[in-house]
Amino acid sequence: MDLVQLTRPRPIAESSPARKPPWLKVKAPGGPNYVQIKQIMRELDLHTVCEEARCPNVGECWEHKAATFMVLGDTCTRNCTYCAVAHGTPSAYDAEEPARLAEAVARMDLQHVVITSVDRDDLPNGGAEIFAGCVTEIRRRLPDTSIELLIPDFKGSDTALQIVVDARPDILNHNLETIERLYRIARPGGRYPRALNLLRRAREIAPADVLTKSGIICGLGEEWDELKQAIRDLRDNQVEILTLGQYLRPSANHLPVARFYTPDEFAELGAFARSLGFKHVESGPLVRSSYHAWDQVQKAVAAI
Repeated sequence: MDLVQLTRPRPIAESSPARKPPWLKVKAPGGPNYVQIKQIMRELDLHTVCEEARCPNVGECWEHKAATFMVLGDTCTRNCTYCAVAHGTPSAYDAEEPARLAEAVARMDLQHVVITSVDRDDLPNGGAEIFAGCVTEIRRRLPDTSIELLIPDFKGSDTALQIVVDARPDILNHNLETIERLYRIARPGGRYPRALNLLRRAREIAPADVLTKSGIICGLGEEWDELKQAIRDLRDNQVEILTLGQYLRPSANHLPVARFYTPDEFAELGAFARSLGFKHVESGPLVRSSYHAWDQVQKAVAAI
């Protein structure tokens, strides 16, 4: 029996709710920090997942001088049906990108930085060397800045995973994203068992002070029990930090929203996840993988 009993009936998929509920409305981005960060990104020819994935929290995070950098270009070799990032043939591998990213982090004086990427199945190690290079360059310039890597699955490559683990980020993140039944629809290039295996292997080979993390987006058509099982699967594979947030359809060409979860439902899911032993859980309609990431690492470390 679960330590936390969720008495609410399982969510039943609705047919594409037309309107966002009021709790999903956010202030339009602006402000001096937002403008400054955008200018730095353009000057250094860098990309952020905040922009590419049309994150609703971009205004809040950028005003806190927090951004999720997206390396290895802005074109993905996969075509996940929930994701706003462009897919197709990527640009050439840019070995100088880590140095430019470290320059941006220094200019922004970040205390915590998140680095992710598009999938680069065209590269031998999926671009793992760029992730490692970013950690090395940031550590050289800003040794006290904590670093989170949000990595792709590298097609299950142990060699690629070892490269990023050896770089010693503070947090190693790979998002599960959805339940097993929906993987073929939502993540046709990914595999549910492969994602879990990567997270388990990361915990096995990484030093104890490197935290593992994953996230799930809700509202793609999963049932309540399936969602709970995915949360259990992550904990069973030794994931320590979990994020749960609402799926928002980027365009009419992407998967429709099957259901909008309420704040109370996210609170219940968060309580259930904590009962399983996660060191830290962020659960809410506007939560994204790197939402309040600067706070997550401190809370997770405190829970060790």
